[in-house]
Amino acid sequence: MSEDKIQQLVDDLSNLTVLDLSKLKSALEETWGVEAAAAAPMMMAAPAAGGAAEAPAESTEFDVILDSFPADKKIGIIKVVREITGLGLKEAKELVEGAPKTLKEAAAKAEADEIVKKLTDAGAKATAKGV
Repeated sequence: MSEDKIQQLVDDLSNLTVLDLSKLKSALEETWGVEAAAAAPMMMAAPAAGGAAEAPAESTEFDVILDSFPADKKIGIIKVVREITGLGLKEAKELVEGAPKTLKEAAAKAEADEIVKKLTDAGAKATAKGV
């Protein structure tokens, strides 16, 4: 496999949502007749860390919502929204002006926290809501 094909595959996988990655994992397990062992240690460690076996599961996917922004910070926030979403200027401007709006769905916790930080640093009010 060429370096270009490998890099393209890495790029494609990097853009998948957590839900898509889970579906991919299941499809590969079924196709190859194997079971991914990496999930087992994490699942075994969860009850020990949580204490009770029936503790509610913590969200692993988060929707990032742009709640509001001050008018004087609008241009900077549009720039951040373009960076996060990959939208064009017009689409990003419409999204920001339509706040509250969901900017990213089903993001991993670390990614959602990073997006919220970027938005708050730019002056916006944003939240990450577990799904």
